[in-house]
Amino acid sequence: MLKQEQLYLNIINNINDGVYYVDNNRTILFWNKAAEEITGYTADEIIGKKCQDTKLNHIDKEGHPLCLLSCPLYKTIIDGVCRQDNVFVRHKNGYRIPVTVNILPVIKDGETTGAIEVFTKSSPRVYDDNLVENLTNAAMHDAITGLPNRQYLESFLEYKLSQYKRFGECFAVMFADIDDFKNFNNEHGHNAGDTVLVNIAESILNNTRSTDLIGRWGGEEFVGIFAAKENSDAKVIGEKFHRLIGSTEIQYGNKLLSVTVSVGITTACTDDTIESIVERADRMMYISKRKGKNCITLG
Repeated sequence: MLKQEQLYLNIINNINDGVYYVDNNRTILFWNKAAEEITGYTADEIIGKKCQDTKLNHIDKEGHPLCLLSCPLYKTIIDGVCRQDNVFVRHKNGYRIPVTVNILPVIKDGETTGAIEVFTKSSPRVYDDNLVENLTNAAMHDAITGLPNRQYLESFLEYKLSQYKRFGECFAVMFADIDDFKNFNNEHGHNAGDTVLVNIAESILNNTRSTDLIGRWGGEEFVGIFAAKENSDAKVIGEKFHRLIGSTEIQYGNKLLSVTVSVGITTACTDDTIESIVERADRMMYISKRKGKNCITLG
């Protein structure tokens, strides 16, 4: 049997297609020689890492990131369905390579235990990564603040819900609204309002863990998605964000301006949808408003 397994391994390592294998957690357990040649990454640099933690950063033809938001490999692990797609993978040297991927579930005793991806260069062309990243940013980030936009947040939330329901990776959702922002804009002007938003965004970007995501939901509303094991973790997260916004000041003309924020925060439940968990966090935020604003409500 060992000789047969070695034969299969030799065949896989001497074909021109890249091949890798992941378990149900998307931890990469095998990376063949062609995968090394196509991407520039050696097996030692890849094996043992989760797909989303590598720098391969698969994107679709519109520039949307796939590893966190819409991974076809993850979908196959969930439903056991074979898939084919055309995507772009980032080479170790920084440019994008178009590849055709074929994804197959690995099934043992009737249960899906992982997936295999076979990928092939679909064109001799390569694409400048900066161009592709600019397209991605335009599609998935807010124009004023540079923070993730609502589309990005909803996609990330869908991913976090699937991770929670499959693997029990709990998380919290925060809904925050700047207090009296319309009055602030009327008093100081929309340029001052935009400057406040930009400064808040800079504070957020400098104080967000790699596992979390905070973005602009719309207008003066922000939504955050955070790893959190229990309600006490969620409360700490909400308090940190609340202090962060309260301590953000801007020099505008001869005035030092600041704003306050009302925050609602909640942890995920097993029957949650994107709509239900955001609505619950939003409802907690409105309770904060009714309490007198500039406070946090956990629910």
